[in-house]
Amino acid sequence: MDRALLEQMFRQAVAQAQPALAVRRHLPDKPVGRTVVIGAGKASAQMARAFETAWDGPLTGLVVTRYGYAEACERIEIVEAAHPVPDEAGFLSARRMLETVSGLGPDDLVVALISGGGSALLPAPAPGLTFDDEQAINRTLLASGAPISVMNLIRNQFSIIKGGRLAVHCAPARVATLVVSDVPGDDPALVASGPTIPLSGSRELARQYAELYRLDLPPHAQALLAGDDNPAPKPDDAVFTRNSVSTIASAALSLDAAAELARAQGIEAAILSDSIEGESRDVAQVHAAMAREIAQRNRPFSKPVVLLSGGETTVTLRGKGGRGGRNAEFLLALAIAIDGVDGISALAADTDGIDGSEDNAGAFADGSTATRLRRAGIDPLAALAGNDAWGAFNAIGDLLVTGPTGTNVNDFRAILIR
Repeated sequence: MDRALLEQMFRQAVAQAQPALAVRRHLPDKPVGRTVVIGAGKASAQMARAFETAWDGPLTGLVVTRYGYAEACERIEIVEAAHPVPDEAGFLSARRMLETVSGLGPDDLVVALISGGGSALLPAPAPGLTFDDEQAINRTLLASGAPISVMNLIRNQFSIIKGGRLAVHCAPARVATLVVSDVPGDDPALVASGPTIPLSGSRELARQYAELYRLDLPPHAQALLAGDDNPAPKPDDAVFTRNSVSTIASAALSLDAAAELARAQGIEAAILSDSIEGESRDVAQVHAAMAREIAQRNRPFSKPVVLLSGGETTVTLRGKGGRGGRNAEFLLALAIAIDGVDGISALAADTDGIDGSEDNAGAFADGSTATRLRRAGIDPLAALAGNDAWGAFNAIGDLLVTGPTGTNVNDFRAILIR
């Protein structure tokens, strides 16, 4: 019963963020000239289909999404590429996108459909860097444990598209950016590294972060970071004056929808935050401590209650061979921390339907999870140490598999205490 309710809340959160509803509410003013649609991200094909359906004027366009996430469109071309590490298809798509927006005039409109995942899907190395360099940069960042804001500031230094540079290529056309946010705090400049939105943060700050997280960057990237080549446009640049940005779906709205569903079932809902960051296993410890306090002492919230949170945690890889995304790792750490405690059940999943690089959105856990893992011959602590949360939950049949959801507002966590 509790597992079904947790999954129902997750699906309600996903439904709230569906582009089919959100895009229609944020259509830009029609231009005198042409309308060109571009986009990148794991929800961008669905956004393209929704825009094409809602827009009654002529348009053309090119949108790139992750393999398996395409939607059929009549006037907008949808191409697929790799995520989270870029591939040649993404590299070629980025070049084609720059060609698509070249030569536009002041009466033309560019509609940019941006969602999480676009950073990897639009690899466009800065002068002096190779595509292999960009792949290596992404791998290094993914394994670093750095928060998304840090990763995107660093990625921005090495691209001719990110950090508002794509909008510069669109000028003098007006650019209307529609964003499905998957970042804590919903700063649209951080979603997909902000290809049409200038990103705050200096080259010097990027250098400091690279040193802080001990990033092993390729030699050409180190050289670029040490200098001043490939500067990013500033937020006050005149090229952005006529442009607009609308965040059309976010974790905050999705958590509200899940809370409403819980309350309709007679269960109080407490939204802890929609912008939680940090190491997955550390975030799990805090959530577990609160859940135990409620289960055992009925404070700070009275039972029954569901704790809801969103944001984007990180996983610092400590070796090779493990399988599992940040939500599964969160749940494995949570399961260890609530081992043997009755009345607690939890779900953590990525709203795009893929947690990390496997085929699951997330997983389920409760006070019996650690015991069931040990009965299956798996040491929960060893699995966590080896970043093998997927393997652990797969062994006991507790993965949540939904397939691509068509949207992406980042992590969804629900902990039910009765």
